[in-house]
Amino acid sequence: MKIDFRNINYLKLGNTKQRKIHNIITKYQLFEILNDYKPILVGTIPINIDIEESDVDIILQAHNLKELTQLLLKSFAQFAQFRLSTFSNGALTSNFMLEDTLIEIYATDIDTEKQNGYLHMIKEYEILQARNDSFKMEIIKLKKQGIKTEPAFCKLLNISGDPYVELLNYIVQ
Repeated sequence: MKIDFRNINYLKLGNTKQRKIHNIITKYQLFEILNDYKPILVGTIPINIDIEESDVDIILQAHNLKELTQLLLKSFAQFAQFRLSTFSNGALTSNFMLEDTLIEIYATDIDTEKQNGYLHMIKEYEILQARNDSFKMEIIKLKKQGIKTEPAFCKLLNISGDPYVELLNYIVQ
């Protein structure tokens, strides 16, 4: 099944956690607030390989980090565990809790559909679609052991080298 991950409506038809995340994103109008920054939900929750500790990852494209910083402060600073960090590479992250869910926002000036977070998720989704459920369960098992997502995929697929680079080069059979 092909999913348009740029629109969160697919979450409404998902598992319990996906429906919960859809409700939180909708209730707090996250994508409406962040709409000018082309928000996309990425990571393990959209492709159903999340574990208990998985957070909600939202990527943005921001050409003006000062404007985005002001918006994030105005919109989310009142929430528990709010943090905002900027990096020398021109990226920004913001974290906060909504209900019992950790939200992590990552922004850079790269188009969201060209960011590694999105590209990795799409590749992982394609791999999962081509494999059986036992492969998916093995990924989740490795994640529960503390292995990050991309290295877990590379381990099971016998891909050597930098997992964040080589996974994107993997040809799905």
